[in-house]
Amino acid sequence: MTVITLLKRREGMSREAFRAYYENNHRRIGEKVLGGYASRYVRRYLTPTDGIDQDFDFDVVMEIDFPDEATRDACFAALGDPETLAMIVEDEEKLFDRSRIRTFSVTESVSDLPPPA
Repeated sequence: MTVITLLKRREGMSREAFRAYYENNHRRIGEKVLGGYASRYVRRYLTPTDGIDQDFDFDVVMEIDFPDEATRDACFAALGDPETLAMIVEDEEKLFDRSRIRTFSVTESVSDLPPPA
């Protein structure tokens, strides 16, 4: 069971400062609150292949794997605890454009490709 979240850095924050803060600070909060629930927590930083930032672009895809839906649901319920939620939101405000956060459950289909030549 995979959940992905698309995240946009807050206005005025450079790509480098965003990644540094996420990896040195916010990631630790994620590890703390996801521990005991998630089996994997990954951040995939996005760079436009054309090198041009667009207002609608996201900066990172966060992936969280759970062993099953029940564990995912238990995790999300725990994240709703007022103290936990306040801690997360306080730090998110330093990092993200919170109005742009989008979270999805993932259904995966994999193609069987021949090996590269």
